[in-house]
Amino acid sequence: MPPVIFVLGFVVFWLLLSVKVLNEYERGVIFRLGKVLPTPKGPGLVIVAWPIDRMMRVSLRTVVLDVPPQDVITRDNVTVKVNAVVYFRVMDPLKAVISVENFLYATSQEAQTTLRSILGQAHLDELLSERERLALRLQEVIDQHTDPWGVKVTQVAVKAVDLPVEMQRAMAKQAESEREKRAKIIHASGEFEASKQLAEAAAELNSQPVSLHLRYLQTLVEIAAEKNSTIVFPVPIDWLKALMGDGSRKA
Repeated sequence: MPPVIFVLGFVVFWLLLSVKVLNEYERGVIFRLGKVLPTPKGPGLVIVAWPIDRMMRVSLRTVVLDVPPQDVITRDNVTVKVNAVVYFRVMDPLKAVISVENFLYATSQEAQTTLRSILGQAHLDELLSERERLALRLQEVIDQHTDPWGVKVTQVAVKAVDLPVEMQRAMAKQAESEREKRAKIIHASGEFEASKQLAEAAAELNSQPVSLHLRYLQTLVEIAAEKNSTIVFPVPIDWLKALMGDGSRKA
């Protein structure tokens, strides 16, 4: 085999091993004889001097990490299961490769630990009604711990809070009692308003005695409209006294 063909074959083989293509969202961290180069490569066509160079690909896209359900004991000693979602991305490829062995696994473990720690300091009512505030606190703490790894946590969302069956029953009874309390208060308020209206109506009727008789006649008409065979109609005591007084005078 001629030397020229051998050299050309070796060059082609070297190029096949050395030429790399990185996507727009990828960066290549180059290790040259074990020492990292100060600037990541990419995107596009990258020459890696094989065999003295070794490249590690790092994705800069946002990673959606589903945190498995964690057993959390709240501040008021209620055991719940909470799962969350963490959104993060690599901001510094060099730190993500050098500072930590596996930044995905490390971020996952940090998220689980922080989730149990932060939510364990909150009461159950806060956990159910103030998820956004707790999520912001989780984001701050996780981002603070992952910043040395070149990882930026952009968002944390608490997906679900699973309560024990006994606690669900207790909360249902509490909600039912609250609704009954509101119903009784509304009913009492209505009775109070009705009594005020009746008192005003009584005062108005008392000022005009004829209006009271007209009211009795109107009630009689309303009762007769029902076509009842028996009509029970109240007679004012004042009328009876007047009749009894007239009879005594005649006697």
